[in-house]
Amino acid sequence: MKGRVTIYRSVAEAAGAFGPSALTIGNFDGVHFGHRQILRRVRALGAAHGWKPSALTFNPHPTRVVAPHRPHRLLTSPVERAGLMQEEGIEQVLILPFTAAVAQLTPEEFGRDILSGKLKARAVLVGDNFRFGNRASGDVGTLRDLGHKYGFTEEIVPAIVWRGRVISSSEIRQSIEAGKVSTACRMLGRPYSLKGRVVSGAGVGSKQTVPTLNLQTAAEVLPKSGVYITRTHDVRSSRVWPSITNVGTRPTFNGHGLTIETYLLSALNGETPEEISVEFLRWVREERKFPNAEELKAQILHDVGRAQAYFRRGASLRTA
Repeated sequence: MKGRVTIYRSVAEAAGAFGPSALTIGNFDGVHFGHRQILRRVRALGAAHGWKPSALTFNPHPTRVVAPHRPHRLLTSPVERAGLMQEEGIEQVLILPFTAAVAQLTPEEFGRDILSGKLKARAVLVGDNFRFGNRASGDVGTLRDLGHKYGFTEEIVPAIVWRGRVISSSEIRQSIEAGKVSTACRMLGRPYSLKGRVVSGAGVGSKQTVPTLNLQTAAEVLPKSGVYITRTHDVRSSRVWPSITNVGTRPTFNGHGLTIETYLLSALNGETPEEISVEFLRWVREERKFPNAEELKAQILHDVGRAQAYFRRGASLRTA
């Protein structure tokens, strides 16, 4: 899609510029395959009626305000979500600060003052499990009644089922943390990735096994410890490398703390990148302790062979 998504960070900032809008509402964490079906429908409605295809999401996640004792790890930041929504034709996103005051709004106040009043919604699209308003007292039936009252239509988009499982952010999160990154990839509609700075490691790899790029990330959801086939991107250029990545504690060298170490399968060709994004494509094996560096290096080279075969198969499928 051409152009950039416009991001508003308060209702006051959006008021006067947002409408008329075709609007979807939700957390949209991960912007997975199911979310994208809603976003495409928003885009289609907007195009048909001359409304701005729009989304309303929240920061922080409402759970962190109404149930702070329940940790909620996010797959994507609000800005990342907005960028992913733009891929589906969403032109503007309101990242609404979710405060105690917002949590206390009744469904009537939310529908009248925000959806109809400030955002000039003409159509509101949500999933079938949508809840809103104080203590989640509003549901899709409430939304329908408010639409009749305040001049917007509502449309319910059913959940998407893949292999008998409803695609959801929580399902994806569980798959990633269990090491099932291929499953997560299918539910997301793209590989799960970690982004961050390249930092200096302990120097063991370059001396005793193989040189790696060490990733420092602020991501809240991390794949289970183990070895993965990955694809590594230089965030600040177009360089991309097939790679293999170890998530773990380097038990062979009595390491402490989690590290994410990526070995590139093709030449670096230039300066070491300052910032990388690592896409997790397939699980290879558990991380384990080896008797010595030589045996670990032999295992890494075996893992590299598996990764190279994976990428060769992918290349052959693309050219068939």
